[in-house]
Amino acid sequence: MWIPMMAAAAQHDRVVLSPRRLQQHQQQQHTPSPDRDRHGQRTYLHMVPMLPPPAVPSTNEGQDTIISDRLQDTSFQYTPTAPSVISGNAFTTPSKIPNSINKLNLMQSHSNKWGSSRKVHERSTGPDWFETKMANAKLEKKRSSKCFWSSSFVVDPTTHFHYKWLMLVTVTILYNLVFVIGRGVFWELNNAMPTIWWILDYASDGIYVVDTLVHAHEGFLDQGLMVRNSHKLRENYFSTSKWKSDFLSLLPTDLAYLWWPSGSCSADVLPCPVIVRANRLLRVPRMLEFFDRTETKTGYPNVFRICKVVFAILILIHWNSCLYFAISYVIGFGSDNWVYNLQGARNSSLSRQYIYCFYWSTLTLTTIGETPQPENELEHVFVVADFLAGVLIFATIVGNIGSMISNMNVARVEFQNRMDGVKQYMAFRRVSKELEARVIRWFAYTWANKQALDEERVLAALPDKLKAEIAIHVHLDTLKKVEIFQDCEPGLLEELVLKLRLQVFSPGDYICRKGDVGKEMYIVKRGILSVVADDQKTEIATLSAGSVFGEVSVLEIAGNKTGNRRTANVRSLGYSDLFCLSKRDLWETLRDYPEARHSLMQRGCQLLRKDRLLDEDAFLQAQTQNETINEAVSRLDTTMKDVTTRLSNLVTEYYNQNVKLNEKITELEEQIRVVKYHSITDSKYEDQQGSNVENDSTSSSSQSTVFGTYATRRSFNVPKNSWARRRRKLKST
Repeated sequence: MWIPMMAAAAQHDRVVLSPRRLQQHQQQQHTPSPDRDRHGQRTYLHMVPMLPPPAVPSTNEGQDTIISDRLQDTSFQYTPTAPSVISGNAFTTPSKIPNSINKLNLMQSHSNKWGSSRKVHERSTGPDWFETKMANAKLEKKRSSKCFWSSSFVVDPTTHFHYKWLMLVTVTILYNLVFVIGRGVFWELNNAMPTIWWILDYASDGIYVVDTLVHAHEGFLDQGLMVRNSHKLRENYFSTSKWKSDFLSLLPTDLAYLWWPSGSCSADVLPCPVIVRANRLLRVPRMLEFFDRTETKTGYPNVFRICKVVFAILILIHWNSCLYFAISYVIGFGSDNWVYNLQGARNSSLSRQYIYCFYWSTLTLTTIGETPQPENELEHVFVVADFLAGVLIFATIVGNIGSMISNMNVARVEFQNRMDGVKQYMAFRRVSKELEARVIRWFAYTWANKQALDEERVLAALPDKLKAEIAIHVHLDTLKKVEIFQDCEPGLLEELVLKLRLQVFSPGDYICRKGDVGKEMYIVKRGILSVVADDQKTEIATLSAGSVFGEVSVLEIAGNKTGNRRTANVRSLGYSDLFCLSKRDLWETLRDYPEARHSLMQRGCQLLRKDRLLDEDAFLQAQTQNETINEAVSRLDTTMKDVTTRLSNLVTEYYNQNVKLNEKITELEEQIRVVKYHSITDSKYEDQQGSNVENDSTSSSSQSTVFGTYATRRSFNVPKNSWARRRRKLKST
């Protein structure tokens, strides 16, 4: 009985999709019913039970198993039993029944996962989604290939590789800066080794080409995130003006060698053809980028700035010397005393030519020394231009060098000013010579050991997180040496390291004395301390680097027999560096860490019990009082909550009563308006009746009296109907 159903299921396994049908299917999603496929035809797949797939031998042993990426997390595996026929207009599967059974197993596994046979049927029925998915996979694979114009080629400008690449590009640019101009003027240099120049020239061109590709794929930050999509990187690259200089520097101007041979220059023919490569100098912005990166990375920025300025000076002098030699060629070598003279074997050598031109350029640009006087107009114009350039350029350069040198000693100058101020104060207050010498020695020690740096002022520009990381890197190991802080949570230690302050003590200084109130704890970083008795001579113990003292006094443990006071004298034998943590900073930090506070108190009690310095009765009494206070505080909190609740209820009741009162007032005002309206109407009616009575000559005096009585009674709001009845009675009589 299941055979017709399986045949019906197999009938729908062969699907032919035209391009038009495929396009419609991609534009809109069909939602077939559980017993119909996407073509609207009835199917019985939902009625067919799950059957195990038959063991069919594979005829395509060399063909890989196809697993859809939608179904990678299922146990289904499709093993083709026959080659699929895929054409431009159809997708057919010759095998019917095995694929139908596989499809049933696939539907059963997906119905267990998603719980909806409709969605499973829609995803699994028909090979059109499979064909589309395979096409997309091929396209994605093609895009993800590691080539320069793929979507995966990205150069991170923050990596060390990018910095090394900029260094190589900078060397290439320096080669062109020096030798393109030099070889274009000094023909002896150009003709000396043509093969080497050819290799270096085209090696630099190859580096330029690669650098252009790297430059076009350098990542940049967008909303704080590094953009790694190469298409966006290229769009960003071409949206700036950087690509113009890069492409201009790559123009094949060497094609001019076809009609202008590179070895055709001499003393009679200048410049040399290599001058056509001057467009390679347009890559200078990449060299400046390397200089900026180096200045940021180096630990000696002032030294690097001075070297950069000296390099700029040498390049300017080199170019000016080449220009002087070229003008000498234009005017004529040896035509007067100002131009260069080529006469003689000594003057015709390359070393003599370049050294003399470089010497002349240095004297002219720095405006120091004597140079030959110009004799014609061109020489005068060139010398004047050189003098102006020397005054403007070198004045700026010398000023920058002066500021750099002064910045190199700014820390020393600031420290010296502080020490001079202290010296003046001690002289004004007439401090003893011995104490003054100790202060001066302390200043000398702090400067020699790099302790004069104000860490708070230096790190003030950094955000709190970076300051915390630096402090952790510097002080965390020292803080972990404290016994009471061992095994504390990292958050507490990270906040405490920011509270540590470095203090430097001179030989003979007392860090603390016996009986002093303990307000700080100390951690020895460098130096040796001695614990001395009351006679200031007997040495009880010695403290070295890593030792800790005063940690119990900052905890303020109730029952401490010492009363949070120092129990010994601690003196520095030599110069000592100690980290100090104050009691106030510790308790401000522990306010946010109640569990850590409880743990520290327990460890402090253990230390006091170990030294038999803890009064158990006083400690328990303090704990009881603390618990009593806590109970009172909690009870007060409960009372305040009750009062707040009652107050809110009273406010709500007051609001409701106020609303009701306003409604009553509104109702009374409406009644008053109605009464006033009736009163005015009755008054008008009475006035009309009074005028009628006066005109009636036949009325009697009794009627007048009655009318007067009527008016009087109406003033007392006598009902209208009552007076009307009395008036009719009087008329009848």
